[in-house]
Amino acid sequence: MTAPEHQATSAPALRELLQRDGFAFATHLAMERLLEDGSRQAMADWAAFADSWNALGPDDYLAAKGRHRRRRHAVFAAGAAGPFELRPRQPHYQSLDYNNLQGGIERWFEPVLPAIAEGPSLQRILAFARDFFGALAPQVARWQVEVHQFRIEARAGLAGEPTPEGVHRDGVDYVLVLLVERENIESGTTTIHTADGSLLGSFTLTHPLDAALVDDARVFHGVTPVTPRDPGRAAHRDVLVVTFRKA
Repeated sequence: MTAPEHQATSAPALRELLQRDGFAFATHLAMERLLEDGSRQAMADWAAFADSWNALGPDDYLAAKGRHRRRRHAVFAAGAAGPFELRPRQPHYQSLDYNNLQGGIERWFEPVLPAIAEGPSLQRILAFARDFFGALAPQVARWQVEVHQFRIEARAGLAGEPTPEGVHRDGVDYVLVLLVERENIESGTTTIHTADGSLLGSFTLTHPLDAALVDDARVFHGVTPVTPRDPGRAAHRDVLVVTFRKA
């Protein structure tokens, strides 16, 4: 992990960084404490949660029609407090302003499995993110929350591209990127940029629960391609991306 000046270990300190710079990074040690929330049962199904990345469907919308990115998707509605309501399956949509590669179309992905969507790990991650981002936007009464499970695969001679659209914004208010697993992977560095492309910071998610928190209205982000450390073995990078947009 890099950019220690953009790291913090407490929620207030992370929010201060986000307000100052538009982004912040938290190590897995910090995130473990924040997600436990006084109870070691808060993430009781983590093993099954992480294993669900082995059951993702291919992303058939990639321009190259490759199979190096797999994903599942879910949409929740949430108030400033209370439960997260899993919405009926619906497409993921971004305008061409935010995604010049795959924008302007409705993209339908396999849904997040019900046991994962309703399980304690994802519910705890959602609750943490809402409390964290909600403190920055107390005027928001309702959120639309999108959950994306991504697996980026890499092979010998064929790098995996976590962000094939390049450095971009997602067209939401806030973004949480949480590493679930890295297997036989090199690189995959998250980079944060200004609108003119200037680099503000970089950070490589290396341990499960390493996280990046982004104010999407203020900064752009991207991830460098991943390659296999050992070309003879399977290689992948698993991440959870959660976006919050005021409803």
